[in-house]
Amino acid sequence: METLHAPWRIEYILAPKPQLDESLFTRIAQSSDDGANLVIVRERTCYALLNRYPYNGGHLMIVPYKQTADMNDLTEEELTDLWKLTRRCVNALTALMRPEGFNIGINLGRVAGAGITEHLHVHVVPRWNGDTNFMPVIANTSVLPQALEDLAAQLRGVLAP
Repeated sequence: METLHAPWRIEYILAPKPQLDESLFTRIAQSSDDGANLVIVRERTCYALLNRYPYNGGHLMIVPYKQTADMNDLTEEELTDLWKLTRRCVNALTALMRPEGFNIGINLGRVAGAGITEHLHVHVVPRWNGDTNFMPVIANTSVLPQALEDLAAQLRGVLAP
């Protein structure tokens, strides 16, 4: 059997996971370093960023600035803005990467697969025919065709007003 290495994962695996009053997404929302945080666009009530540990190339997330685990805590305006930005991001990914489909969804609660339970967010995962193969299933390794920083810069260009 051939050994495949994904050395970038160890940094996340070994990093301390402190219990904080604010979520990772709140800290990113308050940061001005969009490049380091892979933020691709900011709007009035929400922002979008690339997932640092993506399921697929182009996997991004749309996050409300308000930290909440419950969709009922979002105002109508915040909820509308969240879905409008989701649509803009799908259109940007379509123009840039030409996927054949998308998985779009929200995982509410740990049992539903939420990794950051305290701050809801929408996942947008571009999909291509044949993109599910043995690598993530058996080798627990993702193959990304492009550096995240390069893709973030391209998406910023497409999403710029």
